[in-house]
Amino acid sequence: MIALLLKWVVPWEFSWIFLVTFLGTCVLYWRGCRKLPVTTGRRLAFWSGMAIVYLTLQTYFDFYAEHEFFMHRIQQLLLHHLAPLVIMASYPGSVLRAGMPLRWRIRYLQPALRMWPWRLVRAVLLNPAVATILFVFFVLIWLIPSMQTMAMLDWRVYRFMNWSMIVSGFIYWWLVLDHRPRPPGRMIPGLRVLSPGFTMAPQILAGAIITFSKTDLYPIFEICGRAFEFSVFTGQLIGGIIIWVPAATIETIGGLLAMRQWLRLSRSGRIRRQARMARPLADATPLSGSG
Repeated sequence: MIALLLKWVVPWEFSWIFLVTFLGTCVLYWRGCRKLPVTTGRRLAFWSGMAIVYLTLQTYFDFYAEHEFFMHRIQQLLLHHLAPLVIMASYPGSVLRAGMPLRWRIRYLQPALRMWPWRLVRAVLLNPAVATILFVFFVLIWLIPSMQTMAMLDWRVYRFMNWSMIVSGFIYWWLVLDHRPRPPGRMIPGLRVLSPGFTMAPQILAGAIITFSKTDLYPIFEICGRAFEFSVFTGQLIGGIIIWVPAATIETIGGLLAMRQWLRLSRSGRIRRQARMARPLADATPLSGSG
C-alpha cells in the first residue's frame, strides 16, 4: 500500500523551478490570509486549484499524460482551463501581495513594476485581444501532430508546452474574472461574458475533427508506449471529446462567473458612476483640428 502511494506521490519528472514557484506561491497566500479577511469559499477555491496544478504536473499522473493521448488532453484541460479558472475565481492577487513582506514590496516589487520591461510585458500580455488569441493559440498549436511529436520527444519542449498552457490560462481568466469595472479593469464587463463563447468555438471544431478522424493522428504515443491496452482510435476519440465537451463546459462556467460579476457591478452602480464621470471628461476634450 505504501509503495503504491509513493508511486503516485513521487514526481514522474521532477522540476525545481516548478517546486520553488509552487511553494513560494503557497507561502505568500498563507501569509496573506493571516493579514486579510479571506472567506472560506475563496480559500477553498485557491487551494483546490493549486492542488490540481501540483497533482497534474508533479505526480505519477504525468507518466500517463506522456503515454496516452486522452490522458494528455485531461492534463492540458486541467492546466489550461480548470485550475486557472478556479484559482482566479478566488481573486488571490491582493492576498498574495499582502503575504509579501512590506520591505520586499517597497524595495523590490514596486521598483520592478515601474521598470519599462515589465510595463511592456504587461501592456502586451494583458491586452484583451492578445490574451484571448494566446489562450486559443496554445490549445490549437499543440494539437498539430508534428508539434505534439516534438513535445513528446524533447523534455524542454514538453515543459514549455505545459508552462505555456498554464500561463496563458492564468492571464486569460484573470482578465475575464476581473471584479472591477473598466477602467481599471482591462476588459469591458460585457465582453468578459461573451469572450468564452469566442474562445470555445475553435476548440469545439478541433475536438470534433479529432473525434471523428479515421486515422491515427498521434502515432507518437504508440512509439512512447501506451499505458492502457485499448484501441488507438478509442483513446483518440476520448481525447477529442475532452477537447470538445468538458473544455466548452468549463468555459461556459467561466462566462457565467463573469456575468455574475457584471450584474454585481451593475447593481452597485459602479458602471453607471464611471460612465457619468467619463462623460464630462469627454465633453471637455477639444475636438482635434478645431481652431
